[in-house]
Formats: sequence, C-alpha cells, structure tokens
Amino acid sequence: MTWTELGIVALRVILTFGLLLVVTIINVWAERKIVADMQSRIGPSRAGPFGVLQTVADGLKLFFKESITPRKAELGLYTLAPFLAVIPAFLIFMMVPWGAPVTVGDEVVPLQGADLNIGLLFILAMSSMAVYAVVLAGWSSGSKYPLLGGVRATAQAISYEAAMGLAMVSVVVFTATQGDGGTLSLSEIVARQGGNWGDVAPIFSIVPRWNLVPQLVAFVIFLVAIVAETNRAPFDLVEAEQELVGGYHTEYSGMRFAMFFLAEYINIFSMSAIAATLFLGGWNGPTFDGALPGLVSAALPTVWFLLKTYVIVFIFFWLRATLPRLRYDQLMTLGWKGLIPAALAWIALSAVIFGFRQFGPPWS
Repeated sequence: MTWTELGIVALRVILTFGLLLVVTIINVWAERKIVADMQSRIGPSRAGPFGVLQTVADGLKLFFKESITPRKAELGLYTLAPFLAVIPAFLIFMMVPWGAPVTVGDEVVPLQGADLNIGLLFILAMSSMAVYAVVLAGWSSGSKYPLLGGVRATAQAISYEAAMGLAMVSVVVFTATQGDGGTLSLSEIVARQGGNWGDVAPIFSIVPRWNLVPQLVAFVIFLVAIVAETNRAPFDLVEAEQELVGGYHTEYSGMRFAMFFLAEYINIFSMSAIAATLFLGGWNGPTFDGALPGLVSAALPTVWFLLKTYVIVFIFFWLRATLPRLRYDQLMTLGWKGLIPAALAWIALSAVIFGFRQFGPPWS
C-alpha cells in the first residue's frame, strides 16, 4: 500500500468518524426538540440559537464531572464496559456507504469507512459485541438494579438480534436475484438499488428500485427489531426508570456515563442508516441530469442518504413520545412468537418466489 492509498484510507475513516459525531450531537438536540413539540413544551432554548448548543453544554458538564466508582464494583470490567459500548457503535457505521464513490486521480474512492465484502456479517458481529457492554456494566457495578438491567438486556438482545438478522437474510436473498450472485457488501447492495421498477411494468417506471417495495414485510420486522436492539422506547426495559432506577448504568457517572449515552445515540443513527441502506436505496436518488453545479451534484447522494436516514431516526423519536413501555412478558412474546416466526416464514416465501422467477417451476 502506497502512502497516497494509506492517506485516502485515513481520510475516509476520519470523515466517517466526524460525520457520526456531528449527527449524534444534532440527534440529541433534535430528539429533545421533537418530543417537546409533541408534548406542547419548548425544549432546549437557551444554549445557542434554538438551544442547538445544549448537547455541547451537557457533554462538557459530564466531561468535568467526577466519576464515582462503587465500593463493590469489579474495577477492571466496570471500567472496560463503557469502551465496549462505544467502540462497536463506531465500527458498525464504518460499513455504511454515506455517499456515491468519488474519483481521486485514477482511483475510485468509496465514501464509507471500510468496504468489506462481508459487511453485513461484520455489523451483526459488532452489534453482538455491544451486548457484552450492557451485561458487564450491570454485573460489575455490584448493585442489584444494574444486574437486573444486564439480565434483561441479555434476553432482549438474543430475541431481537435473531429477528434483525433474519430480516437481513431476506434482503440478501432478494439482492442475489438483482445482479451477479449474492453479496454481503453494503456498497454493492446500494448499487443494485439504482434505477426504477420499469422493467417489471411500464407503470412502475416512477417507482425507485428500492428493496422496500418487494421486501416491505422484512422492513417492518427490521424496524421493530432495531428499536428493541437499541433499547429504545417502548422496548427500554433495560433501563426502566420506574423499576430499575436507571438500569445497567445506574452506578455510572461523569465520562463513563457519557460514553453509554453517546453509544445509544450513535446506535440509533447507525441502525437507521443501515435500514436506509438495505431498504431505501442508500444514497441513490434523483441526480437532475447535470442541471446542478458540480459541487452540489457531488454532495447530492449524501443529502439523499441523510434524508432517508433521518426519516427513520424521526420514527425512533416519535415512538418514544407516543407509546407506553411494554411489560417484559409482552417484550418476549413479540420477539419469539411474533417477529422470529414471521421473519422465518417471509424468508421461506421469498426464496420460493425468487426461485420461481429465476429458474421457473422445478417440474419444467
């Protein structure tokens, strides 16, 4: 690898990391504003214009706040848990293409942290790693409320990660019929969603070739699963204030708590970006056929990507403002008796339909 190639890789990582931090700061502010508006409140309004600097002020407060370590804590794991939460959250977004590839000299550079040919498997592996952070934080705190939160997180993650993975499999099966074989690369999945459905019937030429159209059931399953996977309302039993004080991070303060807080909002954006990539065409969108200036045209794919992602992020905030928290038995019932059987049935049905389309009936 030459120094130029190494520099391009480093720049991609830095840009991805910077984008994630900026949107996370905006997301915390946006959630407080949106929920406040839905509840007829003002929300943040003092720090900066429209209160947009309130997140920065909260971050500075937590940075300078003393971190208190409980007397009965297992110090090593107690200190490690926040890092296990935030590092996989960053690595998940590294797989997501957030813009169209750009040409630098003779080299085509993808706008994503890393373009792995096993991108979806890497995402599932990292989301599984994030569960360890919650479990270890709950156990190592030496307190009963965090321990209960950690136990709940284990069961919840096992239940809904299975449904999330099965929804991804449906997309992989369908994507295999849209190009030269199957792929687990997110950039390739986005590329195969370019164009429209005009080849199916002329009337569908105005419908984008997103996976959402043939995979609507998988999209709904994936959407419910990622809300539960990120421990957001109405699935936030891991940190239920009325029952568990604060759940797994009850005994954390200062920067250690801030890292859990940061990981949660990074995961919201990352999972929304993955949903937009798998089902909504990623950065694909109207290009206006060169009618725009060069710089604007180059930035347009990133704009489409962010717009699609924020539609799903808004759903996260909307659910928090409107739905009550589920009981724990309802949470488990929905996962094991609802989403997982539905996802398995949809994979089987999709495989049969796509098999008939590709190869015809077996008796032919």
